[in-house]
Amino acid sequence: MPVYEYEALLENGKKSKGVVDAESETAVRVRLRGEGKYPVSIRLTKARIDQADGGGLGRLHLFERVKPVEIHLFTRQLATLIGAGIPLDAALGSIVEQCENPALKRVTVQLKESVSEGEPLSRAMQRFNRLFPNMYINMVRAGEASGGLDRVLSRLADFSEKQEALKARLRAALIYPLFMAVIGAGILFILITYIVPNITRVFDEMGQVLPLPTVVLIGLSSMLRDYWWLLVVALLGTFFAGKMLVRRKTGKSIWDMVKLRVPVFGPVVRKAVVARFSSTMESLLGSGVEIIQSLEIVKRIIDNTHVSATIDRAIEDINRGKSMATALSGSAWFPPMFVQMVAVGESSGQLEEMLGKVAEASERDVESAVLGMTSLIEPVMIVSMGVAVGFIVLSILLPIFEMNQMIG
Repeated sequence: MPVYEYEALLENGKKSKGVVDAESETAVRVRLRGEGKYPVSIRLTKARIDQADGGGLGRLHLFERVKPVEIHLFTRQLATLIGAGIPLDAALGSIVEQCENPALKRVTVQLKESVSEGEPLSRAMQRFNRLFPNMYINMVRAGEASGGLDRVLSRLADFSEKQEALKARLRAALIYPLFMAVIGAGILFILITYIVPNITRVFDEMGQVLPLPTVVLIGLSSMLRDYWWLLVVALLGTFFAGKMLVRRKTGKSIWDMVKLRVPVFGPVVRKAVVARFSSTMESLLGSGVEIIQSLEIVKRIIDNTHVSATIDRAIEDINRGKSMATALSGSAWFPPMFVQMVAVGESSGQLEEMLGKVAEASERDVESAVLGMTSLIEPVMIVSMGVAVGFIVLSILLPIFEMNQMIG
């Protein structure tokens, strides 16, 4: 059934916007008038136009975005409504009425339409892979197969909210050092390009031989003042060249290894890998997804060439009859403590619970490591700023000292 967006006037003169599914534009007008609304404009949704043209239903308009928090809220609402005994299509219809984001509202209407026509929710969600990732769809499919869709959606909402909260805490921890770095760089740039030239101009007029630090400072000042745009172009060129290199298989492999092995940052990445692996596996296994399929999904979520290769080897070993703990043992990316806890979980039949405990511990470790890293960055930045300012002051004072000695 086609889906239409409308704008209408209410009896009190206020405007109303929304999305409805109907057989035709005429049916939309009849329905709106029956609700006491007077249609101003009615148009077929972009999603339906894409379907008619053979395009993907997962497309959104250029400037439309659906935030992760909106997907979390959608999942939580759907879990609550289904858990209350409301049929799936009616639950989706209820969410449509509450949804404020036009893009998400159109998607929800499409899901409702597909479900009303007898299509499973997981298959309908596959058309919107930008909003519902592979893990999400597989968990929904497992919930449909087990008859516990409400429990799976609730678990999925918990997992997504926890992941988003961790990301928010990590971003908050990095904001202050980043802010200080930008401010410090800006101050140094102003000092070198505007303040220093006015002071060193006096030395040039005197024509005396300048000390090496002063010569270096004057050269750096002139270069930044006259060729700052070249520096910007070089930085942008390096950035885009690096992105192009990372898109290639060899470049991505090198970059993934650097992220895992680089001092200070590498241990944080490895802990984050364990946390993401554990929490995702716990959610998938707890939702009824088979272990091999769960590992395949986790491999794509982690998105690291070397960790993915380790998981691939583990999948082969598990297919040969080995346990997950044995398959992951000996890997450089999964520490012995993690392997031991997985082994305990497998032997006791509580693998999901054990993975959940590992995930919680690993997430705390990641947060502590990031806070420790940021606390280390701050004194390094202060010392760096002090060295830079000290060099500027020394370069300016050395010629003055030499002038005083000549006069004396």
